[in-house]
Amino acid sequence: MGKVSAEDKLHIQTLHEQGLGYRVIAAKYPQKQWNVNMVKAICKRVDKTGSAVIRKPGSSRPKTVRTLQNIKNVNKMICSQKNEPGTSKSTRKIDEELNIHRSSVQRIVKCDIYLSAFRHIPAQFISEATKQKRHRRCQKLIRRLPLAKANAVFFTDEKTFI
Repeated sequence: MGKVSAEDKLHIQTLHEQGLGYRVIAAKYPQKQWNVNMVKAICKRVDKTGSAVIRKPGSSRPKTVRTLQNIKNVNKMICSQKNEPGTSKSTRKIDEELNIHRSSVQRIVKCDIYLSAFRHIPAQFISEATKQKRHRRCQKLIRRLPLAKANAVFFTDEKTFI
């Protein structure tokens, strides 16, 4: 059927309910480049189910790995247990133990448990002397600017300091 937005499907449904034919609907909006067969398929779906957007229950591929039990097992294994730091396991070790493909474990972690990996990046340490030196330089820079421009300038420091 091609890629048609949900909004277009609803528009086709409305036109079909007004009694317009497939060819008339397709010809009415040439800029959309709707194919007559596509319009016909959407209209038949409207006649059969009552909606152009809502899919029949069970029409998608059934979930075989991302079951509730597997989600619970992965959740237990991926996070450290209480009072036992360092007991978390990697996705590779989890897939070996549960006999689930690694990408499925990653999908469970990301989509079902809503976890994401991050790496702690150490920040630059700045002493008080360096902070004062930067402050003095900023003041000198502002003094060099005309008054109209100086009011429009502000300083941001994107670096995270400890």
